[in-house]
Amino acid sequence: MKESIWGWWFIVLGLIIIAVVILITDMTITSEQDYYMLKEISEASMIESVDYAYYRKYGELRINSEKFMENFIRRFSEVITINKTTEINFYDIYESPPKVTVEVSTRSSQIIIDYESTTFDITNRLDAILEMYSKENPKK
Repeated sequence: MKESIWGWWFIVLGLIIIAVVILITDMTITSEQDYYMLKEISEASMIESVDYAYYRKYGELRINSEKFMENFIRRFSEVITINKTTEINFYDIYESPPKVTVEVSTRSSQIIIDYESTTFDITNRLDAILEMYSKENPKK
């Protein structure tokens, strides 16, 4: 009988440790994860939304703002987790020269501690500028 009680306590302790690890990673990894995800998705969406007809005609980079927002939302929705509430805001979308400012606010799932519901809001804001370098105009 004594050995079965010890086994029961090991199982309960293991479940408590797993719950604590899940809560801590939910709070700490979100900011860094959102930043790098925001950076990579913004860059890929800007490159994908370049207006090549305008580039061929005038030799300057220009993006389509509607296409950028569509690409960003599509790419972001593919990688976001389901247990968080996310709000995306677009500020300062300039088509030529290509510059965007994107803000992503993530609210973690509710955590109940001592009968109080707690959520964590993490906001990341990124300014991205798309530059072009060619053989005639190398990076300085």
